[in-house]
Amino acid sequence: MKGKLWLLIAVVLTSLTLTGCSDSSSSGGDEHTVTVWAMGEEGKKLKEFSKDFEEKNEGLTVDVQAIPWDTAHDKLLTAVASGNGPDVVQLGTTWVPEFAEAGALLDLSEHMEDYPNFAKENYFDGSVTTMEHEDQVVGIPWYADTRVIYYRKDVLKEAGYEEAPKTWDELKDAAKKLADRGEGSYGLDIDRNDQITPFIFAWQNGYEANLEEGDLNFDSPEFKEAIQYYTSYFEEGISQKQEGKDIVEAFKDGSKPMFFSGPWMINIINDQAPDLEGKWATAVMPTKETNTSSMGGANLSIFESSDNVEGALEFISYMTDVETQLSWLEESNTLPPRTEAWEDPVMQENPMYATFGEQLENTKPGLQTEQFERIAQELLAHIERITVGGADVEKELEEFNQEAQSLIEE
Repeated sequence: MKGKLWLLIAVVLTSLTLTGCSDSSSSGGDEHTVTVWAMGEEGKKLKEFSKDFEEKNEGLTVDVQAIPWDTAHDKLLTAVASGNGPDVVQLGTTWVPEFAEAGALLDLSEHMEDYPNFAKENYFDGSVTTMEHEDQVVGIPWYADTRVIYYRKDVLKEAGYEEAPKTWDELKDAAKKLADRGEGSYGLDIDRNDQITPFIFAWQNGYEANLEEGDLNFDSPEFKEAIQYYTSYFEEGISQKQEGKDIVEAFKDGSKPMFFSGPWMINIINDQAPDLEGKWATAVMPTKETNTSSMGGANLSIFESSDNVEGALEFISYMTDVETQLSWLEESNTLPPRTEAWEDPVMQENPMYATFGEQLENTKPGLQTEQFERIAQELLAHIERITVGGADVEKELEEFNQEAQSLIEE
């Protein structure tokens, strides 16, 4: 794959040369400026938030460029090709392997002792996995997210459940009872476009990939059983095959009283469904072999071509300090990956946050291969053939395993 990635980069570089394009926003060798590329809403908020860093680090200015998520990957690829990127870049955890494999990220190993905020023992195990590529440290966790169960307490109580389901069997039983309430009612909403949910079920069933040996193990009983369990919700009419109404509306009217989501949904529900106050809660994922959920979020990395490594190190150290992470939580509603931050009263006393803190103790990131995104999309395509097209599970998973293995062998 590395050869193919570099071929793509070469194509981008050739295009840049032919068109004479340059990126005026990338680092320009100013030792007093730290250029930062951050994505989406986080990037917009970071511009103002960084002023505190500037006040505490006299002589350093932070130049933040907020990049929309839908254009970020191509912009980063162009930066790798041109060698003209920022000092600090925000990377989604599933993007780390791709850009690390391309040699775009500075190895931070030699700086770990000088910057105690970077120490691996500061972070949840799931986050630590995303810091590493081969024998290098290529990024420091900035914020984390994971999936938990959101559920209507009042509706589940009517179905005989005083609290959220704790096991796969309980989840299925509760969801069946909820779906049997009548036409238009469902038990568990599963977003079929969410590429991480099938892997969550697989991890809960004991699935493990062996990337060191190049074996994805998608033909293992643990993976097959998990996908059969996942697809059974659609086949049995417990989960809606079509997109249907907005999940907040469905949660509000009770037609979909359980779903999986991340921390961002807390504020969305509070804002859009204030009448539900006291009627809903969050809970950790149900257990099969484990109750593993996903480790998402973003890391902060330094571009290999950075002209201000020292300034970049100081900025990342500041952003990963416990006090800063708690301030960033208040600003952006994103969860701190520093375990020490979860000892703060604001995290302990808020039951919603406490659920996420408990779940973060047992998480895994997406498979740490540069091909994860393509593999995940292939899996969703095969699952759609099963759930919507009625295809045979065994046949689809056999084809998927072959396709996925071929991807990592390219």
